[in-house]
Amino acid sequence: MAKHSFEFKKKVVLEYLNGEGGTPYLSTKYGLGSNSQLRKWINAYKEFGDAGLMHSRKKECYSFDYKLHVVELYLTSEVSYQELAIQEGINNPALICNWVNRFQVAGLDALRSHKKGRRKTLDKTNSKDATQLTKDFTIDTSMEHVRELEDELLKLRIENAFLKELRRLRLEDEAKTRDLLGSSTVSEDNSN
Repeated sequence: MAKHSFEFKKKVVLEYLNGEGGTPYLSTKYGLGSNSQLRKWINAYKEFGDAGLMHSRKKECYSFDYKLHVVELYLTSEVSYQELAIQEGINNPALICNWVNRFQVAGLDALRSHKKGRRKTLDKTNSKDATQLTKDFTIDTSMEHVRELEDELLKLRIENAFLKELRRLRLEDEAKTRDLLGSSTVSEDNSN
């Protein structure tokens, strides 16, 4: 259950937007603890309207490709979880944080959805069914191997793009440093 009701959140956000106080003042006035929560509500309200303040009861299911796309965006750009959530229309920035952390720890498989619960057991199997299951299993194993290789390739591509961007930024930084040192030596030569 949500700690604060929709009506309460909207009241506080509208007070802020009407100029009745800043985030520190309103956070203290309503006992929010820190003003970061209020800032999140304000950003959500500005981007999504009333829907941004409502606690969603439905569990949104995101595809593996979409999760991977969002993780790639976060890792290759310099945006915060909050900004990326607003950009992608996700109401909960912590969800993106969760995806990124799981991806960094366990790789691509962590982003795949896994069925929960106990596996179904077969009551009775005919010999035809058993041989068919064996054939399907060998096919699934090779497909699984291909999937693992594709996942590894994708992970390496992401890592490669990240390292290229890091190298580019480092080279830019070195060039700026050289320019600064060059301009300071030129000014010293001119003063003599």
